[in-house]
Amino acid sequence: MKVPKFFALLTRAALLLAACAPQAAAPTTAPVAEAPTSAPAPTATEDTSITLTDDFGRTITLAAPPTRIVSTAASLTETLFALGAGDLVVGRDEFSVYPEAALDIPIFGSLWGDFPAEGILGLEPDLVLAAEIISADQIAALEALGLTVYWQKNPLTFEDLYQNVREIGALTGRTAEAEALAGEMQTRVDAVLATVAAAETQPVVFYELDATDPNNPWTTGSGTFIDLIITSAGGVNAAAALQGDYAQISVEALIEQNPDFIILGDADFGMTPELVAARGGWNLMTAVLQNQVYPIDSNTMSVPGPRLVDGLETVARLLHPELFE
Repeated sequence: MKVPKFFALLTRAALLLAACAPQAAAPTTAPVAEAPTSAPAPTATEDTSITLTDDFGRTITLAAPPTRIVSTAASLTETLFALGAGDLVVGRDEFSVYPEAALDIPIFGSLWGDFPAEGILGLEPDLVLAAEIISADQIAALEALGLTVYWQKNPLTFEDLYQNVREIGALTGRTAEAEALAGEMQTRVDAVLATVAAAETQPVVFYELDATDPNNPWTTGSGTFIDLIITSAGGVNAAAALQGDYAQISVEALIEQNPDFIILGDADFGMTPELVAARGGWNLMTAVLQNQVYPIDSNTMSVPGPRLVDGLETVARLLHPELFE
C-alpha cells in the first residue's frame, strides 16, 4: 500500500520519522579536536572555550564560540534563529525552511540517500549540530573529516525542550538569550497547563497524518510530540493504544473511539474539513457532526523546536475555547 503523503509529511518535518527509530549506539571514534584546515583558526583562551557533554555522552570542546555552524534538522535551525544565531548558520538540511531567512542558507545535500559528509565539509563549519536523525556512523564519518559534531536527542517532554534550547545557547555563546527563550516558553506552557486544569471534560482527539486510504488513515500513538501536545492541551489521543509511534487505524476503530475533534496534520497537503465530511462513514463521528475538524500547521506539532509551544496553545484553544475567552 502506498502512502506518499504520509512519508512526505514525515520527511519534511525531518525529525518526526527519526523519533520512532531505536537510538543508535554511541560512535566509537573519538571526537577530533582540530577544525578543518580551511576553517578559520579559533583563538583558544580559557575565557572563551566551551565544553559540553552531548546526548551520546561525548565531551565536546570548542576553543571559542562557533562562527560557522551547519544544522542538520529543522528543529535545530529554528532554535538557532530563535536565539539570534541565525547569522552563524552556513549550511542546512533541505527541510529547514523556517524562518523565511533560513531559505537563503545553502543546503548541504539530502539526508535520504548517501550521507553528504563531503558536502558538509565543503561549507567549512567549526560546529555541526546533529539531531536524532543523524546516526552514530554518520557522526563518525564527519569526525573522520576533522569536523566537530554535537548530537542532541529529540525532546520527550517540554522540560527536555527547554534543556535543548539551553544547550544550543551554551554552544553558541548565547546563554542569556537561551535562558530568556526557555523561560518564555515555560511561562507559556505553564499558563496553558494551568488553564486546561480547570476543564470539565477531556475530549477525544484524532490527529490525522495522512488519509490517502480514508478507511485506514495514518495517525500517531503515544510517546510522540503530537501525543504530548494533545494530552497537555487537555485532550485524549484517540490512537494512544496503537502499537508503534506511527500507525494506521481502521475507520471502524475510529468510529468506535468517536473523536470529538479531528486535527488535520495533512492540511499542508490540501486536506480540508469538507473532504473529511465527504468520506464514507466519517459522518458518524462527533467531530464531523459538530463541525469540529480543524487544519493545523503540522510543523508546530512535529518539529521539536520552539514552535511546539505554538502548537500547544493552538490545540488547547481548539479543545477548550471557553477557557481562553
